[in-house]
Amino acid sequence: MVFSSETFLFLFLPVFLGVYYLTPVRFRSVTILVGSYAFYGWWRIDYLALLFATTVWTYAFGRRIGAARSQKAARAYLTIGLIGCLAVLGVFKYLNFFIESFATLWGTTAAGLGVHWRLILPIGVSFYVFHAVSYLVDVYRKDAEATRRFFDFAAFIALFPQLVAGPILRFKDLTHQFAHRTHSLALFIDGTTLFAIGLAKKVLLADTVAPLANLAFAADRPSLALSWLGAVSYMMQLYFDFSGYSDMAIGLGLMISFHFRPNFETPYISRSITEFWRRWHISLSVWLRDYLYIPLGGNRLGQVRTYINLMVVMLLGGLWHGANMTFVLWGLWHGGWLAAERATGRAVGKSPAALGLTLLIVLLGWVMFRAADPMQAVGIYAGLLGVNGWATDAATGLQISRESLIFLTLAVAYAAYEPRLNRFARTHLYPADAALGWGNTLVPAVLTSLLATLALMKLAEQSVSPFLYFQF
Repeated sequence: MVFSSETFLFLFLPVFLGVYYLTPVRFRSVTILVGSYAFYGWWRIDYLALLFATTVWTYAFGRRIGAARSQKAARAYLTIGLIGCLAVLGVFKYLNFFIESFATLWGTTAAGLGVHWRLILPIGVSFYVFHAVSYLVDVYRKDAEATRRFFDFAAFIALFPQLVAGPILRFKDLTHQFAHRTHSLALFIDGTTLFAIGLAKKVLLADTVAPLANLAFAADRPSLALSWLGAVSYMMQLYFDFSGYSDMAIGLGLMISFHFRPNFETPYISRSITEFWRRWHISLSVWLRDYLYIPLGGNRLGQVRTYINLMVVMLLGGLWHGANMTFVLWGLWHGGWLAAERATGRAVGKSPAALGLTLLIVLLGWVMFRAADPMQAVGIYAGLLGVNGWATDAATGLQISRESLIFLTLAVAYAAYEPRLNRFARTHLYPADAALGWGNTLVPAVLTSLLATLALMKLAEQSVSPFLYFQF
């Protein structure tokens, strides 16, 4: 089920919220769990068993780790628990990749090795496995207590606003919210407003510029003009698609009084790759830092080891996005730049040139990230350099709609001026004493209603477009 679908907007969400607010407070975790399972099962009900098994496994080993009488026993339970969780990710996300890579080394195909099946990637598996891993590690580190409240924990793992595409949450940050949270009309309106803003980002911006990116990446020899148009379009599409989803997820959380941390903070104004990763997919950056980079030694073991740690973490971060060589190369690209910035002391850029260089590095990385394989990315890179000619042919030009170009311009302008728009909104629209303030004054309510109306009108004339991060 997709947030931007009629089924979710006009059937699931109203029914869920109605049942949720009619449920006595002490049973609301059960309501969340049942609703989240219904949401996930709408896609494939059989994969609910995998989600439930992962939940039970993690809960059981969390209790074991918490009750262990020695550090050695706790470490043993942690190891077994992590192996079980990571096995889910390894089998369902990477087994096909490893089989195909092995077959390629032997000059054949998977079918040539006698493998005639392919596992279907469960939606959201990367996210809920990361939630499970962080919980086990936090209990082992004694950063969190092993919970006895199974329904709270199961509801956390399956929490439908963030189940399929994040943000990546940690149980220790939500434990107290499951135990007690305050519901209010103002908070509900704030959540509805943020959801509407995310829906508008997805439907009006991301989905509208997507055809430009698709056109460029489908071309055999994209021209300079088409390559740059496609690369910039995908840069905007990915940002507004994923940040729109995150806004919708955070808004849905607010509707039932959960507070999730922001997942994006105007990343396209970054003046270094280091700063970019503090602003882009923040929950993933924090997870990689706390559960990979620091355990590997972080920057405590000397400069060379620091550079190696950065490369390893970003390589694994790239591989987390998918079992494809393009993601590995994308991760190494960012890891290399992070290491270079640390080595040269340029992790904090200040000049306009630093902004331009950072955007170029990010854009070139997104080309590899979007490409089906490295050779397709090479074709786009060649186009960006003008190797395939400068002008787009007439047949291709006819496929570029005026609407897409207009919304691409709006998307670029929004991304560039987003910090100023946020400051203006905080200063002139939102009262200082409000949690978010969007639902407490007339102007934001009118603007949000207008955005929601435009998004729904656009949604009515197009087919459902899944969020890009569903595939990860």
